[in-house]
Amino acid sequence: MLKSLTCVIGLLFTCICGIVFAQPFPNRTITIVVPTSAGGANDAMARILAQGLSIKLGQTVIVENKPGGNGAIASEFVAKSSPDGYNILFGYIATHGINPALQKLKYDPIADFEPIGMVGISPTLLVVNPNLPVQNAKELVTLLKANPDSMSYGSAGKGTAPNLAGELFQINTGTKMVHVPYKGSAPALFDVMSGTIQIMFPSVFTAFPQIKAGKLKALGVAGEKRLKIMPNLPTLAEQGIPNMSVSQWYALFAPAKTPQPIIDLLNKNMNAILNTASVQKKFEDQGSEVETSTPGELKAFVQSEVVRWKKLIDVAKISAD
Repeated sequence: MLKSLTCVIGLLFTCICGIVFAQPFPNRTITIVVPTSAGGANDAMARILAQGLSIKLGQTVIVENKPGGNGAIASEFVAKSSPDGYNILFGYIATHGINPALQKLKYDPIADFEPIGMVGISPTLLVVNPNLPVQNAKELVTLLKANPDSMSYGSAGKGTAPNLAGELFQINTGTKMVHVPYKGSAPALFDVMSGTIQIMFPSVFTAFPQIKAGKLKALGVAGEKRLKIMPNLPTLAEQGIPNMSVSQWYALFAPAKTPQPIIDLLNKNMNAILNTASVQKKFEDQGSEVETSTPGELKAFVQSEVVRWKKLIDVAKISAD
């Protein structure tokens, strides 16, 4: 009798476990981990995507901000999370493109993640203090060549996209500027507006309100094409400065070994959300553009970004703060 009862209990336990593990994904809250503080472009796009995914997947999708280490803290957290799709990273150019060449990371941007898909792209801008006597990028180059090391450009810190854009600009134009790193884009941009420094390569999200208010002068787009919100602003390539595409890009990543069906489900639903006119308009209003991909396309892109930025960082001899 005892043996039979034990068998029945064992069979019942097996059935219950089977039911639990057979539950379809998702059956609880999904967290999108954002590597920056609330209020930035990353955070804004992640929240738009989270809202859409909550509806599509029928489960709550929340955003959790884990700033620090130029995105490394959040990346390490997700890399070490269970590979079940419930913690996913809102990665960007720093976490998977720049950091590998700058920091001794506790995660591998390729081996420790399963790419889900691209989310969007936001090119950097070349902006100057409104009182600087230049009207376009060519005139700035002429002024800088006539006065080497006499003007400064600001960035959000060593190894950030604005810093890399500034170094790439100098290499491509044969100019020399003094780099002034700040703890974030906001104080750097404030000093450009006040005239403490003269030049910066901020994101569109950060700079557009000040450009619109006349507090900054935009000289060009450091991207592949013009922006819909500033159609009259030419790219730097159009002004004779090639190879100046420095765009903040954003994408979703899951921990390595997350099952492929979960990756495919997330990719399918996020792409459906991103391809709606309303979401594209929200992105455009803040200076970003939707960019979708397959998981494989994102993996190949990240691999190329790691190579590209390591080469520039080595040539420019950039070191982390």
